Amino acid sequence: MAISLLPFHPLSPQLPSSKTTILCSKLPSKPICFSSSYLKPIEIKPFRTQLAKIPAQFYPLKKFIVQVGRTGSDRNETLVGEDSAEFNLSKQKILSWVYFTGVAGTAAYLLNVAWIDSSTGLGKPFIDAVSSISDSPEVVMLILIIIFAIVHSGLASLRDTGEKLIGERAFRVLFAGTAVPLALSTVVYFINHRYDGVQLWQLQGVPAIHELAWLTNFISFLFLYPSTFNLLEVAAVDKPKMHLWETGIMRITRHPQMVGQVLWCVAHTIWIGNSVVVAASVALIVHHLFGVWNGDRRLAIRYGEAFEVVKARTSVIPFAAILDGRQKLPKDYYKEFLRLPYLTITALTLGAYFAHPLMQAASFQLHW
Repeated sequence: MAISLLPFHPLSPQLPSSKTTILCSKLPSKPICFSSSYLKPIEIKPFRTQLAKIPAQFYPLKKFIVQVGRTGSDRNETLVGEDSAEFNLSKQKILSWVYFTGVAGTAAYLLNVAWIDSSTGLGKPFIDAVSSISDSPEVVMLILIIIFAIVHSGLASLRDTGEKLIGERAFRVLFAGTAVPLALSTVVYFINHRYDGVQLWQLQGVPAIHELAWLTNFISFLFLYPSTFNLLEVAAVDKPKMHLWETGIMRITRHPQMVGQVLWCVAHTIWIGNSVVVAASVALIVHHLFGVWNGDRRLAIRYGEAFEVVKARTSVIPFAAILDGRQKLPKDYYKEFLRLPYLTITALTLGAYFAHPLMQAASFQLHW
């Protein structure tokens, strides 16, 4: 019996450059196996249990599944990355969600005091400082997005170093505490100034345009990046991790957040049709295209050959890997979306649509 697997070196979190073949004797009671890479005899229990009992030096991370007798496109059924949007209610701890509620409430309070409140916060002075650079709302919009992009992508690029220096949780707090206020300012300014600038086209009266824009916007939120589903990690209740996802929306595109942002920009640009929205859309799309390169680079550093395997059978352009045969969808693929996180996103997206008037009123009251 020969087992072909994607092994880990015992001293390295990355995959080696070539596969290891473990050759096992056919002794029924106690098979003896030899590794072609490590040249060491190892013991593996009978076939039915050996997948769960691969010795630690060959298989320390259970997320990486052994490939048994599979070749060619069948290997796409073997996950190298993690299962995204997985939510097991039985594994949830009430205390963790109590902590999450406390952390979220505390963060909202601090955000209000330090940034939103006009008497104590820095949000209004920040917007005033950026607005003083130019009288053009398009230029101000561009500057706000550029500032956010530099901070967001810059801190993301420093994640490995930062986590080593101050720890995963502390770095997540630093990241969120810096990026969230800047993102809020950018969103509020966009809402308040979305109808400023030069009107380039007016399609709001065209039949079906509203429905098309709404549907495109709705689909864009289904491309939400899978890591966002891990709320306990987002709030640093659980230790934040850099995940290598492979299921769900990742089978369609390896960079769903970029695709979702492009769809959101297209929908809003078509619907509003002025120079401010065009400026915002161009800047956001460029930022996310940079994120494609930067995200792949960071995953390659963290996961090595494991990422190369995922990269080889996924694509940046939606459906490209599926159409050219590199990605083979499971027969029950739809089940990867019938999960609580995706259902929650659907509900929140519908809620956000109907809450647009409230969002606009709240933004206007800030006078940013």
